Amino acid sequence: MSDTLMAGFLPFEHEPYFDFARAEVAQAQRAAFRQVREQYVGRTFDLLIGGEPAQGNGTFAVCNPAVPGEALWHFQNATPAQLGQAVAGAQAAFETWRFSDPFQRASIFKRAAELLRARRLEFNAVMTLENAKNWAEADGEVAESVDHFEVFAREAMRWAQGKAVYPMPDEHVTTVYEPLGVVAVISPWNFPSAIPLGMAVGALAAGNTVVWKPAAETPLSSLLMIELLFEAGLPRGAVQFLTGSDEVLGDPLVDHPGVRMVAFTGSKEIGCRIMERAAKVQPGQRWLKRVMAEMGGKDPTVVCADADLEAAAQGIVASAFGYAGQKCSACSRVIAEQSVYDGLLRRVTELAAELRPGLPEDNAAVGPVIHAASAERIRGYVARGRDTARLVLGGGGEGAFVEPTIFADVTPDDPLFREEIFGPVLSFTPARDWEHAIELANDSEYGLTAAFYSRDPHKLSEARRRIHVGNLYLNRKCTGALSGTHAFGGYGMSGTNAKVGGPDYLFWFLQTKTVAQRY
Repeated sequence: MSDTLMAGFLPFEHEPYFDFARAEVAQAQRAAFRQVREQYVGRTFDLLIGGEPAQGNGTFAVCNPAVPGEALWHFQNATPAQLGQAVAGAQAAFETWRFSDPFQRASIFKRAAELLRARRLEFNAVMTLENAKNWAEADGEVAESVDHFEVFAREAMRWAQGKAVYPMPDEHVTTVYEPLGVVAVISPWNFPSAIPLGMAVGALAAGNTVVWKPAAETPLSSLLMIELLFEAGLPRGAVQFLTGSDEVLGDPLVDHPGVRMVAFTGSKEIGCRIMERAAKVQPGQRWLKRVMAEMGGKDPTVVCADADLEAAAQGIVASAFGYAGQKCSACSRVIAEQSVYDGLLRRVTELAAELRPGLPEDNAAVGPVIHAASAERIRGYVARGRDTARLVLGGGGEGAFVEPTIFADVTPDDPLFREEIFGPVLSFTPARDWEHAIELANDSEYGLTAAFYSRDPHKLSEARRRIHVGNLYLNRKCTGALSGTHAFGGYGMSGTNAKVGGPDYLFWFLQTKTVAQRY
């Protein structure tokens, strides 16, 4: 990037995490929870259409997963007419935003990063109340959101330069990138700030406008990010904010002929449905819709006989049971060579048994899953797993709380090995040797993340070549991707491999133009 374009940008550094072991930091986080409860609990929030607040057809409650029956705040149910108004508003705003100066976009994102740094504890508290992340998990996500602002400020400038081409003797030829139009951002509840923000800011950095549909469980975490962008100078029409039912904002949003692209993160089932529906050209639609989808994983950790078993055990427990296993990148399968299998299983079980459940607001190590219905689905896997594998730890829990659960001697045809459970359930499977372990790791329709532990340079090299995932981690846990460094996105049924936070990500939101001028 040229010195002129980079003027005002310091070298990128990842946002550091808060140290909650320090008494003054923990005290400040507790104060933020009090502030959030005083400021937000009991309020009703509006839609944002054409830059203006709007009420829908009634409201719905957003509840605290950790406290049965506690309604936190309320959001609007958008109507079909309001969906049409939002897309039209985004289309109108696109005609201006598409021609905005890339340095203007970058300046807005830089300002938003500064505003978010000043309010991180508040955003942590909102997220913990909405989706039951403990302090460290929430803080890691909000810090990642700061990183997104910083990364996409730089990426907006970089992609604005276009690409060099091979010259002609009598023509001046350029390759430039132009925005697409209206991008529908459909996001999940487990990362309600970083995931929708990455998709939305990627779209905005490229010059597109956004219709932002958050998960019904976690809308305030999204709305606060949008208001932050407006405060930083983003034109209010550049983002439309819609909440409500899937009947109004599911298929109809994907099908709308004014939507140019759908950016989605969520389940394989919904991702496949979006791909199928978006392929149909609707009446009045003048393009083939682009779809970017991230659809989950069944992520393995391979442990070789020569590995550092303590490091592997620590990494497995952190990645399997952090945020109750509700990450698409969470370790859900351990595949270990037979000679170290029993010892590794014993150590992982010891560490997992030390995790204590409690309220995320109190920073407990293990909180609930997102709601009781999800817990019942997870318990169904546990009940069936008792008949097919050896239960080593856990298996219980009440309400939305599910104990960290470990099954041993899981066969490759077992649903525990094959299906995404999205909860704190970990399977152990023995391998004959490290090569067999790699075969087992690849035996999945998913391909998002994997971890591989070994001290042998040859095995590490082979793992690099042969493990079929979008994000491979050697001698470290398979969660914790950092924006700008660990470009994140998977293979196979894990999605379209759009690598958020990476050097190619903005290309998904752009189209290429070649311009040749004869001298």
